[in-house]
Amino acid sequence: MDYRRERRLIVSGDILSVYPLDGDWSAVRREYWWQALATVPLPSRPAVLLIGLGGGTQLHLLRALARPRAVAVIERDPAVLRAALDWFGLGALGGVEYLVGDVARVVPWLTRVGRRFDFVMEDVAYGEAPERARALGRALAPLVAPGGALVINRHRRAGARGLAAALRPLFAEVRLRRVRPGGENVLVCCQRPLRRAAGACT
Repeated sequence: MDYRRERRLIVSGDILSVYPLDGDWSAVRREYWWQALATVPLPSRPAVLLIGLGGGTQLHLLRALARPRAVAVIERDPAVLRAALDWFGLGALGGVEYLVGDVARVVPWLTRVGRRFDFVMEDVAYGEAPERARALGRALAPLVAPGGALVINRHRRAGARGLAAALRPLFAEVRLRRVRPGGENVLVCCQRPLRRAAGACT
């Protein structure tokens, strides 16, 4: 849906992505897509894994803010991927590895083949049951490169503190960041995986 100067991807009443039609991304600075990139230090030219594509808002921001050397995206819905490519400017980006499938299958495969990423962003279990969010977070820990970061977007009423507690044994630093006062998004920011994270994907 186009609303004023931005295009929105809306599924079941939730805004999954925005795309400024005039090319001005400044309004997105207050939103979690931008804050997730600003809240943890990123190395020069990072390798990035995004879990959940939506319309690709974060992918556009990554290109502008971090100039990643490699980007992989897990998206389970081919229709969402087509919409992002056709209507949200992703078709012009290039150089992105799209992995279409459920995270329950793709994440273990990435672990088995030894893939590692400097920045991992999880944005698919936002409001789901705490048990699923904890299992996914622990499964993602082995994919984070030494010195890297995992950021998880979580609804403030969906057990963000419990998720942070479950991930603390796997990372040197885990903290919560409320995106903005009165907002619903809480970022669980995990930095520098510990060695024991290598066996967390079970």
